[in-house]
Amino acid sequence: MPSFDTVCEANLVDVKNGVDNTAKEISTRFDFKGTAASIEIKDKEITLIGDAEFQLAQIDDVLRNKLTKRNVDVRFLDVGDVQKMGGDKVKQVIKVRNGIESELAKKIQRLVKDSKLKVQAAIQGDSVRVTGAKRDDLQTAMALLKKEITDIPLSFNNFRD
Repeated sequence: MPSFDTVCEANLVDVKNGVDNTAKEISTRFDFKGTAASIEIKDKEITLIGDAEFQLAQIDDVLRNKLTKRNVDVRFLDVGDVQKMGGDKVKQVIKVRNGIESELAKKIQRLVKDSKLKVQAAIQGDSVRVTGAKRDDLQTAMALLKKEITDIPLSFNNFRD
């Protein structure tokens, strides 16, 4: 039975390289000299540190540019709130999304069921497996999901004939 998996996975190597390039640019830029501006990544969390919210916005802009150059979709980034640290410093935590949350998985499953295509969707952990009798139906389901789900970058892997 032909099938494929619908997943939401960022290339973490490219994300780490983008963060490293951002840190390098921050260290050399004139407007960041003598400030607390920094960026670091730990597991799937990117931490931005700066003197003011304006500075965090600049660091975030540099990060998004570096990730875009590395073909990493910025919709993977889940930006958190700005938090005050000791003194006059502020920080912001950005989580890198990996996996499909249960709400979105249910939405995908409902979308596939309501499409009247001859395919079935099953939630498997942080991915959704779509199976069907014909390859054409599966490709139509892929096109439907790409068109309807725009808030996160979906990718399809494990295509079996």
